[in-house]
Formats: sequence, structure tokens, C-alpha cells
Amino acid sequence: MNMVNVKVNGIAVSVPAGSTILEAARAAGVEIPTLCFLKDINEIGACRICVVEATGARGLVTACVYPVAEGMEIQTNTEKVRKARKTTLELILSTHEKKCLSCVRSTNCELQKMCRDYGVEDTGAYDGFRPQYEIDASAPHLIRDNNKCILCRRCIAKCNEQFVAVIGANDRGIDTHVACAFEKPLNDTPCVSCGQCTVVCPTGALVEKDDTEKVWTALSDPEKVVIVQTAPSIRAALGECFGMPIGTNVEGKMVAALRRLGFDKVFDTDFAADLTIVEEANEFVDRVKNGGVLPMITSCSPGWVKFAEFYYPEQLAHLSTCKSPQQMAGAVIKTYYAEKMGIDPKNIVSVAVMPCTAKKFEVGRDDQSAAGVADVDIAITTRELGRMIERAGIQFTALPDEEFDSPLGEDTGAAVIFGATGGVMEAALRTANDWLTGESQANVDFVEVRGTESLKEATYNIAGLEVKVAVASGLKAANEVMAKIKDGTAPWHFVEIMCCPGGCVTGGGQPVQPGSVLNTVDLKTARAKALYDADAAMTLRKSHESPVVKELYDTYFDGIGGHKAHHTLHTSYVGRKKYN
Repeated sequence: MNMVNVKVNGIAVSVPAGSTILEAARAAGVEIPTLCFLKDINEIGACRICVVEATGARGLVTACVYPVAEGMEIQTNTEKVRKARKTTLELILSTHEKKCLSCVRSTNCELQKMCRDYGVEDTGAYDGFRPQYEIDASAPHLIRDNNKCILCRRCIAKCNEQFVAVIGANDRGIDTHVACAFEKPLNDTPCVSCGQCTVVCPTGALVEKDDTEKVWTALSDPEKVVIVQTAPSIRAALGECFGMPIGTNVEGKMVAALRRLGFDKVFDTDFAADLTIVEEANEFVDRVKNGGVLPMITSCSPGWVKFAEFYYPEQLAHLSTCKSPQQMAGAVIKTYYAEKMGIDPKNIVSVAVMPCTAKKFEVGRDDQSAAGVADVDIAITTRELGRMIERAGIQFTALPDEEFDSPLGEDTGAAVIFGATGGVMEAALRTANDWLTGESQANVDFVEVRGTESLKEATYNIAGLEVKVAVASGLKAANEVMAKIKDGTAPWHFVEIMCCPGGCVTGGGQPVQPGSVLNTVDLKTARAKALYDADAAMTLRKSHESPVVKELYDTYFDGIGGHKAHHTLHTSYVGRKKYN
């Protein structure tokens, strides 16, 4: 590899030829501030915050895109550089709505921090025409406030990476703004509600639709039984809201916090993940034996399901008819549990804490009401739960570890790994391996489907049957898979698709990290490790061995594949028009 020798603030470093000044600075232990830069997807030098001085260059250059040269000397913190950055920040603020006290991103806003670092005050030095925009709250999952947008274009790049590309830069000059084509509201476009734009926005221009007031209202109603469930990936990310290291498993503290918020029962969505595997495995075996539509594709991710409904409506028969674990949990709570405890389902408020903004869309889908009422009433994100804990004055890091309530708090390792890409596939293979061979297999680690690659393929020989599988995460990879299925060239029998790159651990509702972290830390791997470590430490690691699952089928569903199970745990899909 050809190396280039440079100096950053007098520190000599060698970096690969073709490296940018930003990369060279990091090699020297210097972090240059950025606002627009996202590694590999938004390297455009638009915000001009990362300007530096470099020998051989005319004037200031943008570190995120400017390549180093042999012998280059770079200065990242001169008076000229600091003044330029401060002026740029003042110009950004001149068109920015500065309602920081009420902004959900206050204290976690990259623009706010940068202004504090550079001593920028609202002096009005560049006051003038400031465009005014209506807030777009048309979608069930997201609020877009262009009055807080700084035109970094991170959201556009992320939406493009997710293939749907429903937003872009409209108009020119002072009138430039991020919007949908023809200024359509977001809900009138094929947005899949993934929320990936919200986790890269450096300000409060894009945020999830906050449903915490609905939860507070329910908790204050003495007539309601308020039950909460938490997805597997929440425990691997919630700690970040309270300054804990990325990838810390905070399951016990999370349960303790939820109890202190006042929930009547705290259940683990993992029990429904186990249930999902049993139902999917049964459906898959039935399709194989009876000539059903193959490959069968998982249906756990509502963003992916919505994508399929928009872009591949003619291929919907490939999707498993299983509800997602969130919806299965809600259905079981309002049927089996309500009956067991003598509670009218209408008096239950079912709350789900999810890593995913698309879950807010999913709770309102048709055919999600096993008890005649909505399976899940309210879905909130990891971020929303973090804010509720803070608002209640709960000292999260000081909490003792507590366990989920029984019986719907018991799970297996197979369920825990649902939050990582490949986890659903591995869980399904563990059960299929036992069912098809007719005996309990010692091998439960299907490592070929692990990892954060966007597309993984593997072939397994199970009881003489060659099973070809694929795992896709992120909608760009999902589109590649679906294109092969559509043209008949797909070799697979079973496919897992997750909407968000890396799976639920990096869902659109997970804690927001600044660009400096997004560009240097592998969040997918760090958070997923917490789940795989938890799985490895568990005694039960196969979904069909879950005592809760066994009890449900023995005492309530009248066996696997029964009519009652299908009515409660399965759903349907509908083709959607891309534009209304």
C-alpha cells in the first residue's frame, strides 16, 4: 500500500494514498468538526465547518473531501480556521429557528454543541430574510420541521442509501429546502417509515412523532391496565441515553425503570419472538411439503413489509403471514393473558418500546386486532423511553437489576438475537434443524448468517434437505434480493430481510449519536455483540423449547398450526400506490 507522509498540527503521520485530510487528522489524534459528513454516503463538503489550512492549497479547504499530498502540512485550529468556522455557524443560525429550550434535541444537538464550542451567540449579525416552513406531521412516525434544517443533506443521503429516496433538495439559493417531490406531504409518498433520517439529522429538523403523552395519560388512568413490552435490541442501546458505553446490556435496569414509571406489567417481546419462530418454522415446513410459495421471506420488520407493499406488491405471497413479534405480543396479551387474568381487553393499554419508528405505523395497520381491539395501542422508541425516564427523575445508572414479569417475560437465546441482522434466520434454523431431523441438535450457532454485511448467503444440509438461505439488511440489499425473486433467478428457500442496515440494533428509533461517532464507531457490531453475548449465556437457546411457548400451544392455541393460533398470530398484506 502506498503511504503518504504529512503533518497535522506538527504531528507527523503516514496515511494511505488517497486519504482525506479528515482521515489524516484522525490518524494524528485530532478530530476536525463536521456537520454534513457521513462516511461513504454523504461526502460532499457542503457545510464548510471542516475547513483547515494546508500547504499547497489556495485558501481554506474542506477536510472531509480534500486529499492529502506528500509532505503536506495541515493546521486545523489556527485563528483563521476558528474565525471561518464561527462565521459559518453564525450564517447557519441566521436562518435557523432557535427554539432550543423546547427542542427535543437540546443538549444532544450537533449544531448547539458546535456553537457552544466556538462561542457563537445570537447577535443578529446576519439577520435578514428567513424562510418560514410549515411543519410536516402527516406521517404516523415522523415530524419534519424545515425551520430547524441546516441543509446538511445527511437525511437525503440516508434515504437514498435506503433506496426509497423520497426526499431531496427543492428550489435553489435562499429558498433551498429538503422536501418530497412536488412538495407532497411525506404520507403521500412511498416513505416506508424506517426513520433512518432521524438518526443522522444533526439538529431537531427530523424527529420521531412523540407518543409519550399518550403513555403518561394511560398510566394516570386508574381504570386502565397498562402493560409494556420491550424489544430485544432496546436493552443493547437504552444505556446510551444515560451516557453508558455503546453496547452495554441494560436489561435489568430497563425493567426496573419501567416499573418505576408505573407500568402494571413489564413483559419481554422476546417471548413473542420465540412464538414468531415457531409459527414461521411451521409455515416454512408447510410450504416446503405442500408446494407453497418459495422463497418464504420473514415479516418481522414493518419498514420492510411496507417497502414490499409499495415496490413489490406482486411478490407479497412470498412474505410469511406471521405478525411481527410486537404484534404477536400484543395479541397474546389481549387474548390469552387477558382471559387468564380476567381482564377485559378493552381495559388494557398495550405499550411497545421499539427500536423502530415504523412500529408507529404498524400499530395502525389493518388485520392487527386478534381480540377485536388493536393488538398494540402505543409504540414508542428507545429515545422516547429515555426521555420518560429522565422526566420522571429516575436515576437510571443507579437502579438495581430486576427481572421481567412472568409468564410473558421468559424467553430463549434465539429470541434475544432477533435484534441483529441474521438473528431471525439463525433462530429459525435452530428450530428447523431440530424439527426436520426429529431430534435435539447440539449445534445452535449458525455463524454463516451472522455479521453486519448487507447481504449474506448460506447453504445448510438438514436431514438430507439442502436449505439455501439469504439475509439482507437495509433496503438497498432488500431490493437486490427482491429483483432476483421477481425475475426467477433467486436460489433461496428462506430469506430474512430487515429494513434497517444491521437490523433493529440500528433502527430509526435508537439513540442518536453525533457524526463523530457515526463515522468512527461500528454501532451495528457493538450493539449486536450485547445480544449475542446474552444468547451465549442462556440455558435455553431454541425458541420451541420456551416454556411460555409450550404452555400457549398446550393450553390455549390447541397445538401448532391450529386455527386459533393462525387467527391470533397471522395477518395479511396489501399492495400500495407509491403516490396518492
